[in-house]
Amino acid sequence: MGESETASLIYSLLLLVLVGSALVSRSLPIGQTLKMALGWLGIFALIFLLVSFRPELKMIWERVTGELGLGGAPAITGAPTTLRKGEDGHFWVNAEVNGAAVRFMVDSGASFTALSVDAARSAGVEPDPLSMKVVLETANGIVEADRATVSDLRVGSLGMKDHAVVIASAFGETNVLGMNFLSALESWRVEGDSMILVPRTTLR
Repeated sequence: MGESETASLIYSLLLLVLVGSALVSRSLPIGQTLKMALGWLGIFALIFLLVSFRPELKMIWERVTGELGLGGAPAITGAPTTLRKGEDGHFWVNAEVNGAAVRFMVDSGASFTALSVDAARSAGVEPDPLSMKVVLETANGIVEADRATVSDLRVGSLGMKDHAVVIASAFGETNVLGMNFLSALESWRVEGDSMILVPRTTLR
């Protein structure tokens, strides 16, 4: 458990103790006290879930608002970009993270864009101290990763602001462009040895 997780749990427990003390001091009937306690527990559980899964919920919200044309998702602007398959069978792209050069492997099986510790450091991307770590299932097993936000991401002719990423030493030197980037596109497809990325907003 990370420091942010511990702090969140301690804070929640303190709140529960405070509410419990208030209920006892009011000397309410046991039935009413239990109902109020369960209500508060439900509220704290909801808050805990919202904080814990904030990036996932944000990604879902942005996708839904984008589909509805409500402008809630960070805009990926630019022109359609074509990537060529590498000799290893993967699609790679030389991108820029906050102006720093970073090479990514595109992986539609990854939920989030992932940065190595070195890449994050060179791009000035810091873990979010208010977010809990995320547990990811990778080819190398289960790993814990820090959540962070990239202010400016450039992938070929495409650009995106405030992109959610994860950072972990377990990733080694590999950086991955995940589904939270691909799903923000208007479309993407593979044709033979090419992957075509089409932005929602095309700049002319």
